[in-house]
Amino acid sequence: MNDALLTHYGPATPLHPVVLDSPHSGRRFPADFGSVLDEAALRDGEDCFIDALWQPAAERGIPLLAAEFPRTYIDPNRHPGDIDLDLLDGGHWPGVYQPSGKAALGKALVWRLLDDGRPIYDRRLGVAELQQRIDHYHQPYHQALRELLDTAHRRFGVVYHLNCHSMNAVSGAMGEGGAGQARADIVLGDRDGSTCAPVFTHFVRDTLAGMGFDVAVNHPFKGVELVRAYADPAAGRHSLQLEINKRLYMDEGALAPHAGFAPLQGRLMALLDAISQRFGPA
Repeated sequence: MNDALLTHYGPATPLHPVVLDSPHSGRRFPADFGSVLDEAALRDGEDCFIDALWQPAAERGIPLLAAEFPRTYIDPNRHPGDIDLDLLDGGHWPGVYQPSGKAALGKALVWRLLDDGRPIYDRRLGVAELQQRIDHYHQPYHQALRELLDTAHRRFGVVYHLNCHSMNAVSGAMGEGGAGQARADIVLGDRDGSTCAPVFTHFVRDTLAGMGFDVAVNHPFKGVELVRAYADPAAGRHSLQLEINKRLYMDEGALAPHAGFAPLQGRLMALLDAISQRFGPA
């Protein structure tokens, strides 16, 4: 798993029907990135410290999968056919082409722009470059997550997947919903009720709101590929995206945790305990 820059925390066989993943917390930069920006700038797309925030879940017997490669290199939370043709040399993708609309923001499978609108490259990328990133990073991440979800589902007959992210306190020029939009404390995304049972979304929302958080649902983030691809509520496969406002736990300018990190982590672990108790085996 390390060859693909992935880390799996916790047991191979979960003790609860809960699986976590953090696809955007990586900051190990592959040598072939080829960006005109430095690594500090490229961390713009990073869900900083989200893997660390959720890591104590492993002590509870809940697995956590984390990408170590940066989201700006290739985004696991996109369909492999979500290609930005404006970034592609020749403007033609020979494989499956399944655009999501994220290319308009410069944030398709391989990012073209940072959140503030700065271009990541001074050239177009070749088909072989994109395919290499898919084969060596994107596909292994999806395979590892699918295996964790399948293992939990086989054991319990149901699985609750939390797809873990963070968001800037205020949206940038290429942010969802437009620039300058202040974000809630936490945004839950279930793709308008399609990726998990409403009772699960409502339970997570109400539990977090009861802790004092301002919680929004499906605004401005509804969830993307990692909740869409593996969700099947009728078959007991529930996926929910959970976005945490960075101002709750870190200094965005310094890219460092602040005093809010530990209290937030404690509340997130209390959320997992509540989920395990409410939705775990009788």
